[in-house]
Amino acid sequence: MPDPSRSLAEGDVPSQDDHRLSATLLRIASEPGRERIFIRDLLRELDHRALAALLFIFAVPNTIPVPPGVSGVLGAPLIFLGAQLMLGRSPWLPRIIADRSFARTDFEKVVIKVGPWLGKAEKLMRPRLEILARPPAEYLVGAMVLLLAIILFLPIPLGNMLPAIAISILALGLIERDGIWILVGTLTAIVSVIIVSGVVAAFAYAAWLATAAIFSL
Repeated sequence: MPDPSRSLAEGDVPSQDDHRLSATLLRIASEPGRERIFIRDLLRELDHRALAALLFIFAVPNTIPVPPGVSGVLGAPLIFLGAQLMLGRSPWLPRIIADRSFARTDFEKVVIKVGPWLGKAEKLMRPRLEILARPPAEYLVGAMVLLLAIILFLPIPLGNMLPAIAISILALGLIERDGIWILVGTLTAIVSVIIVSGVVAAFAYAAWLATAAIFSL
């Protein structure tokens, strides 16, 4: 398992094609002259992959347990990006989001954790069933991402991990034009919506029972 405390400059950078997302993230994370990384910089450097790549970047942190409130912070940009994808718009972010930044060293730690399995996933991906990664199917993917992002944004117990995994898979499928991964992401999205709906229904039923018990006293 990679050591999060290690700098990329101290270890080997995996040899990957320059066009791969993992290679781009490693390059950005290993620039020692940069103290902070702004969202607007990522938007520019990721170029034509910016929208799907930002979906991945904002979703991945939610695939692990995070402190309360973090999913809401990361979910807001995902809602905006999902809506853009659904409407077929070019990637653009309002200044309040684009001007957000984080320390390069923090970004580096995330890349060190995510990089190995992202590199392995990329080796499994290739352009296939590309019709699912292009309009109009791409707009449906955007609608799914928007729904999942709204779930992420809401303070639903256990409601962040599965939707984030689904968004991450869908984003990678779009980046690599791999329809198989988009299908897998779609199935994951359906499962996550069913599970989250069950959790919400269970809490609502428990609240109803508690309310009924109070008024029956």
